[in-house]
Order: sequence, then C-alpha cells, then structure tokens
Amino acid sequence: MDHLPLFARLHGQPCLVVGGGNVAARKARALLRAGGKVALRAPRFTAAVRSLATEPGVELKPGHFVAGDVVGFTLVIAATDDDEVNRSVAQAARAQHKLCNVVDDGDASSFIMPAIVDRSPLLIAIASGGHAPVLARRIKTVLERQLPARLGDIARLLGRFRGAARERFPDLKRRRYFWERLLDSNALAAVANGTGGDDDGDAIVAKALENPEAAPEGIAYLVGAGPGDPELLTLKAQRLLADADVVLYDRLVNPALLDHARRDAEFVDVGKRAAGPTTPQTAINALLVKHVSAGKRVVRLKGGDPFIFGRGGEELRALEDAGLPVKVVPGITAAQGCAAAVGLPLTERGVATAVTLATAHGAADAAPELDWDALCAPQQTVVFYMGVGTLPAIRRNLLQRLPATTAIVIVERGTTPEQRVHRTDLAGLDALIRKKTVAAPALVFVSTATGSPAGKANVA
Repeated sequence: MDHLPLFARLHGQPCLVVGGGNVAARKARALLRAGGKVALRAPRFTAAVRSLATEPGVELKPGHFVAGDVVGFTLVIAATDDDEVNRSVAQAARAQHKLCNVVDDGDASSFIMPAIVDRSPLLIAIASGGHAPVLARRIKTVLERQLPARLGDIARLLGRFRGAARERFPDLKRRRYFWERLLDSNALAAVANGTGGDDDGDAIVAKALENPEAAPEGIAYLVGAGPGDPELLTLKAQRLLADADVVLYDRLVNPALLDHARRDAEFVDVGKRAAGPTTPQTAINALLVKHVSAGKRVVRLKGGDPFIFGRGGEELRALEDAGLPVKVVPGITAAQGCAAAVGLPLTERGVATAVTLATAHGAADAAPELDWDALCAPQQTVVFYMGVGTLPAIRRNLLQRLPATTAIVIVERGTTPEQRVHRTDLAGLDALIRKKTVAAPALVFVSTATGSPAGKANVA
C-alpha cells in the first residue's frame, strides 16, 4: 500500500495553494468544500481564481513563491504549470513537515487528491497513487451511477440513533448485528432509493430498536475460495466474508481474498504444508467447534471447493456431531478453473465423454489405492490433485496401461498471475520429473482418448 487513506478534518484550517490558474481554482474549491481557509499564491491570477476572492475564507497572495510561504499552513498544494516551481514547493513543504500535493506528480507528493464520490457525510475516495487518474475518475463515474443519491440521508439517519442503539445493545457484536440487519431491510432500502421520506426512516429505526431480531447463534460456513483468481470468488462467499467474525484459511487461498473480510475479523492460518509447519485436521475441527460454540460467525475458507479433496466433509461432520449449525458454500473447483485458464475442455463430444477427479495423496500421507484400470479407461479426462510429489508413481502406473504418447498437461497455480503450464506426454514426463521443474500446488491433466489427433489436442 503506497498511501494510507485518510480523511482530514480541515474546518477552519489554513491551506496554501501555489498557482493562479484554473487547476489551482479547482483545488481551492475542493478545500473550501471541506471547510478549509485557502490562500492562493501566484504572480498572476485568472478570472476563475479572482472570482474565488469574494468567498469567505479565501485570500489571494500576489507574488512569486518563496520557501517561507509554507509556514503556518496545515497542508500545501502545488498547482502551477512550472515543474521547477512545483518541486520547490514540495521541497519547502517537506522541510517544514507539511503535507504537500503536487498536481500530476505523484512521486513529488506526500499526499494525493483522490476522486471523490460525495454522499456526505458518507464519502468514498478513489485513488490510483498518481499512476492512472483517468481510471480513478472512471471508477468514480461507475459508483456515482450505482449508489443512491440519498445514501447521505441514510448515514445521517443512522447517526441520529447511534446513542440509542448503544444504550439498547451495549454489546458491540449484538449492536453490529442490529445495524447489519437494518441495512439489509427492504424498508430502509426504500428510504435510500427515495421512495420513503425522512419521517419514515426515523420510524423504521425506532421500531427496529423496540422490536429487534433475536441475536444470531454461532454458525460455520465452509466456503469454497475457488482456484486462486480473486474474481472467481462467488458473490455469496464475498458477502459471508464481509460478515464473518472469524476466518480460518489454508495455504491454497489467495491472500487477496482476505481483503473481502472485515478489518476487525480474527484471521487464523490453518494451512497444511508439505515438509513444513502444519495444522492437523483434528485441530482445525476443534477450532471450528470452539468459535461457533462461542456464538461467532465463522468462515472456513478453502481453496477450490470444500467437498472436492478439501476435507470439508470431515469438518461438516465435526460440527454436526457437536450439534452446531453449519452450511456449505460451493466454489469453483481447481479442475474447472485451471482447465478454463489454459483452454482445456474437460469434456468434448467424441473425444472425452467423462471426467474423473482423483487424488494422488491419501490419508496419513500414504499413497491412495487407486483403480488404475478405471482411470485409464478410454475417452475421458483424468485430473490428479496433489500429484507433484507422486509424479513418478503416476507415470509408472499410466505407462503400464496407456501409450507413451498420451497427452499430459500440468498446471501450476492456475488462474493466478504465477500460473505456469507444462505440456508433454507420458514419455516426456520423465524429463520433467528429473529436472524438478514442476512445483506444487499443481494439477495433472491426462487425456485417455486414443487414435484421434483431436483427442490429443483436448489436453495438449
């Protein structure tokens, strides 16, 4: 994170804008809207700037900038068309430990002016760190269209009842649940969309405080995080993450997905790592039972899908045996996501009429007992999970039943920027194994289609 987002209270604070043109006028107006007192310093001023001089809190200071001009100001903006002057302003501001923005020069700035969606008192700031201001403004336009104009009214409405809600629900968790349910209500949505008046809003909140919904019990959600790309997370999974009190996640979960959770949620890494620190499944089950029993909303975030080699069934039974509520939220499984990422149809008419998902890593770190004859049946795509460490055994068993030209694709970290693809056949797989160029996590795709170039193209 290159910048720490802050919302500064500038009411009555002195702010300096160095520049006398239209850009300086625009920056000055933004500071005035935030309640700041603005001085503009420049040898000459445009009509737009001179018109600001009639407004309270604005002072025009004719003359060339000197370093001492920054003294006495809370923040400084350099908005001239002279790069040398702008650099001098930034240098003087740094020397006096003042926050300084240099227009269109993010590297010289100690703070940036974001694009703002104003639903006061609700404010949304969008910034690109100075790299792509047009993109930031484009996002602002999208949000302006999507967010109701009366969101500020809703914010003020809720603010009027903050004290009453604190008295009604001294417990922070209970109070948060009350506000969440209220914001999800159709009645309050009508107020936000302009179909209800302010009096209606006050009546809705007052009634909800008098007759609140019962406090929720603890519950666990076994959530599929998908194959790695954060945009493949389901909408339901995003919503549950945003509401979770506790998030248990494993090493296959993209860390970017955790940004969807509340900042004050408790995050617990329960990953299993080959030849490294690991959390036993029994300990994970115990953590789920402990947190749900304490009345918390728990999201168990699992790579891919919870019920496809994710041991979600064991966690489900542990919670059910403890008499605790649990729900399963499916995710895009790794086989689907990785196949799509490399343009590999898992089924194709006349080529692959079946898909088989198999694990090459069994319980207690032992090799699983697989029906290799069934796996090598013709016209199917076989996907081996957790197969990097057992590639020699996979190759040996497949060579006993399939031609050496059988197509193989190995996808590492599929759907992520670190994705790597190895395309070979059973004969060439030996070279990959010896070179140790394949790293986990990875999926091994095998096409058993024979006698058809199209069949080999299905995988290779």
